[in-house]
Parts: sequence; C-alpha cells; structure tokens
Amino acid sequence: MKSYRMFGVLLLLFLALALVACGGDEEGAEATVEPVATIAETQPTTAPETAAQATTAPEATAPTGPAAAASFQEAVNATVQIVAQGSFMDPEFGMQYNSAGAGTGFIIDPSGVAVTNNHVVTGAAFLQVYVQGREEPLNARVLGVSECSDLAVIDIDGDGFPYLDWNTAPASLGTEVYALGYPLGDPEPTLTRGVISKEDAGGETSWASVDSVLEHDATINPGNSGGPLVTTDGKVVGVNYAGASDVNQYFSINASDARSVVEQLRGGADLDSIGVNGEAVITEDEITGIWVASVESGSPADEAGVEAGDIITMLEGLVLSTDGTMADYCDILRSRNATDTMSIEVLRYATSEVLEGQLNGDPLSQSFSFAQEVAAPEGGEETTSGGTATYENYVGITDDSEAIYVEVPAEWADVDGSNWLDSDDGSVLGSELIAAPSVADFSNTYTTPGVQILAGAYFGDITMGELVDFFDFSADCTYDGRFDYADPVYTGVYDQYSNCAGAGSVIIVLGAEPAAQNYSVIVLVQAVTEADLDALDHILNTFNVVGTLPGQ
Repeated sequence: MKSYRMFGVLLLLFLALALVACGGDEEGAEATVEPVATIAETQPTTAPETAAQATTAPEATAPTGPAAAASFQEAVNATVQIVAQGSFMDPEFGMQYNSAGAGTGFIIDPSGVAVTNNHVVTGAAFLQVYVQGREEPLNARVLGVSECSDLAVIDIDGDGFPYLDWNTAPASLGTEVYALGYPLGDPEPTLTRGVISKEDAGGETSWASVDSVLEHDATINPGNSGGPLVTTDGKVVGVNYAGASDVNQYFSINASDARSVVEQLRGGADLDSIGVNGEAVITEDEITGIWVASVESGSPADEAGVEAGDIITMLEGLVLSTDGTMADYCDILRSRNATDTMSIEVLRYATSEVLEGQLNGDPLSQSFSFAQEVAAPEGGEETTSGGTATYENYVGITDDSEAIYVEVPAEWADVDGSNWLDSDDGSVLGSELIAAPSVADFSNTYTTPGVQILAGAYFGDITMGELVDFFDFSADCTYDGRFDYADPVYTGVYDQYSNCAGAGSVIIVLGAEPAAQNYSVIVLVQAVTEADLDALDHILNTFNVVGTLPGQ
C-alpha cells in the first residue's frame, strides 16, 4: 500500500536554515551592470623599419587572445546564462515536458570550458548558453558532473572567450565580494556586493552535500545558481549555490574545494554521481529519500531503471534523507567507486510500486508481490498461451466519504462505499469500500473475486495481528499461516487461506498501519485466479487515504 500520490502530495523539503537553492524569493539590492567593453587583446607594437632591421629576423610579438578578467566589472563578460531544455518531474505539478530552466555559469578557459551547478544541467536534453557580446545562444555539452558537490563543467561551442581565474589566496573574513549572474531569468547580467561573513559554514542541503562553504551577504536569487562570487580584481572565490534571503545569508562553494573537483570533471569523468538530478525529501507520511527530477541517459541510475518521479528510499541498505539532506546519500557515493555494484530501492509514483535492484548490477524489479509470493489459486483461468490471464484495465474508486481511494479491475464494477460500522452499537469506525463483479456473491461465496477495505483512526494499543484476528475463515479454508508485511509506507501482518470450500480460491487478510500510526487499514482480497493476486498487488500499490476518515 502506498499512502502517497503525485496529485496533492506535500513534499516537505527540510533544509538547514531553510535553504533555498540559489537564493530566496526576494530580489534584494541588485545593480544591473551593462556589459563592459570586450577585454582588450594584446597587440604587437610596430615602428618604422630601419635598414638595419630589414636585414634581421623579425622580433617576436606577444600572442594575441583574450586575457583573464582583472576586475569585477570585466568579470561580467565571462559570466554566462545557461538555459537547460528538457522534461523534469515536479513533485507538485507532475511531469513538465519540454520545459526550460535558467541558471548561471562562468567561463574558466578561452576555449569555452565553463563551470556551473549540477542541478542546472543534469538530465537536460540540451543546453543553450548566452554569452555577453554574442547575439545568438551557443550550444554546449556536459563534460562532467558531481551531484554531491553540486558542480558541473560544460564545453561551449567556439573559442576566444573571455574567462575568469580562480582566487588562489585563502578566503578571509570581511573580504569584499561580488555575486554575478542572471537571477529570476533576467537576460541582463546583474551583480550585488557584499563581504564574506563566515569562512567555514555548513554545506549540507537537500540537493548537495558540501563539507564547508563560504557564507556571504551579496544577495543571490533563483537563477544565480552556478554563478561566480568574485573579488574586486575579478578572481573567483566561490561558486554560488544556495541562500536564505529571510536572514540575508548566502552561500558559495569555496574555490579551494571547487578547483580540484572541476579539474576532474573537465577531464570527462563524473564524480560522486549516479546520474540523477535529485533532492532530499520527507513526505507527510514520513517517507524519506531522494526525489528524482530527471535522469541522465546512459548513467548507472538509467541503466538500473530509475525514472523521473522515483524516490530513492534506500542505498546499500541505508535509509536515505532521514534528516532532510543529501548527507547519507553522498557519504555512500564517496565511499564507493563509480563502477561498484550498489543495492538500491525506489518508490515509484507513476505505478506506486516499491522496486529493488542494483546500480551497475541487476535492474530494478518489484520488491514484494503477492502474485509471486502466494501460490496461484487451483482454479486459475489460463490463456491460450498457457499463461494466467491478467486484468488489462483498472479504474479508480472512492468510498462514499471520499476518504480513501484505490484502483480495482474494471470488471469489479459493483461497488459499496458505505461507512465501516461497529457491529455492536452501529457507531462509525471509519471508511469501508467493497468492489467485486457482484458484491453479494463476493460476500456469500468463495467463487467470486473481490476486495474489502476497512480504514479507521488509530485504535490505541490494538496490534495489527489483533485486527486481523477479527476475520477467521479456517472453518471453510486451509489456514496457511500468518506472515509479516512491510513496505516503505506500511508495516503489519497478513493471514493466508487457501482452497476455500474446495473451490481452490485464496483469501488474504492484511492488517497494516503507516509509520505515523494515525490510522489502520484492513485489506481482504478473495482470489479465484492468479489474475486476482496481480490485482491485489495493484490494489495495495494504489491505495491512498485522500480525505478525513469518518469517525476521526
């Protein structure tokens, strides 16, 4: 059972200091900077040629070409706007097809090598880069990325670009700095001025895990992602990636850390990455993990079958993002080689499945399936090819109170959604939902498939086993035993009965509760064919509490 949905689910993004990627939603004091003159190229000096000079070899001249920026004003010319085109899964609005996101980068080599943030480029179908002084955008390709350091290196088509040098002196408290970039999608570059207010701030966020970063007060906003933080002489002291505008605190990856990572990435290797553009989340049902917005084609994640919209809940057996950050996830990646086999578990919103597999190993598959765990009913219908028939179409249904939702086979069109009532005094205990080809036949025979779901407020100290005990079919069926049940949302137990009344049918009675223990659920399914066990898997995967349960 999966108590979560793409529509309406609230994902709580827990960040230290309520960090917002690349700044908050306040514009702050920004000064628009007009493009400065193109950095002058060094020209050879000439003089009238004398007769003596005419007989000697020509003097060597200084090589022509752009020079590194020498001031924060000149640094603007080497700061670029990056527009990433692609399809990304948004936790609130679903799949956003052919959408464009804009960020900032800066050129570090006249050949067009540039630095930006991983979350700006990973998973994009293509990149377009806007360079000062050029009328048309230029294409760029990704050379390498680091998910955990939130850094990426790209190569812009062309050459002869203005560029920036790294600051090689240690960043010190009080140093005057300038944040350059293209915030809020503005096509004109802006800069803001501030000082370094902390030399070693915490770098854990929901989208990166940097050991230490620079804190400064030069305002940055969404769109500043990947832009440079420069000194007065135009040297890069940091790479902007986060901010908390409500407390005027902004953060940059220290150049002393970024340089070594960038050198590895520009060589074409990814670092501490599996190929996802992800963010740590904690849902309202206390599911934790890494939300996947997009996946890089051909990456270990892509080869394993990870898709946009998945939540990576476990890696190497460790539950991820329990503190709302990428820390545990990145600690695992930093302790492994890129080609190492790692176990992975994901929660798939598109189908509400829990999948298990390996990175650089076995691809993802469903982690628990009643259709796989339970022996098929003896009277199972078979197709002409010898396989068991399955239901092709499912429909969504709700109870009368619209508190619970589930998808059932379209053939189970007879539905009763009345309240769950106490058999002794008639009081309302919660919601009840029954679906079958015929509710009457499902309730009175062992030859009609169907499902009965009971969901009510948490019943104090009563255990899931005690709830399941209310249902006993041992007089007519063979009792196969009680088994534990667990998935990332629910834990509980289920009883299994077989060959009921000699008809060969199977009955599963499952009692479970979410981690928050704010309600309990009983799911009873009567399976007449193996297709009904497949239906049980689908029912558990799509069950959701969508409203207030009656009786609460």
